[in-house]
Amino acid sequence: MKTLFIIRGIVGSGKSTFAKTLNCPHFEADMFFEKDGEYKFDGSKIKEAHAWCQKQVENAMKFNKDTYGLENSEIAVSNTFTQEWEMAPYYELANMYNYKVFSIIVENRHGGKNVHGVPDDKIEMMRKRFEVKL
Repeated sequence: MKTLFIIRGIVGSGKSTFAKTLNCPHFEADMFFEKDGEYKFDGSKIKEAHAWCQKQVENAMKFNKDTYGLENSEIAVSNTFTQEWEMAPYYELANMYNYKVFSIIVENRHGGKNVHGVPDDKIEMMRKRFEVKL
């Protein structure tokens, strides 16, 4: 079964760490800001980063191959995804390429750290606007 894991949570919850345990291609907008092994965030390019992330997921679905050319039936995308509309493009891609979607919310019950320097007030804003559809 072709599967897309949408991994959601606020900053520092462990989304990336969890995604890496799935042993499948994993994409996130933060990867766009990694240059030569160093994270260099530029807020003016956030839309570009999310477009890049969506394109990576689409390419993985379209070509259904991993970086070694092996058939790829599972893909993970991890971003904060605090609101439904932020996930919509991924649901559309999944529908287009016949992937079943699992939305996974990662909670920060382990006291994870914010490694990207996002200010506490911004994290609180994310927490307050986080939408859950049960």
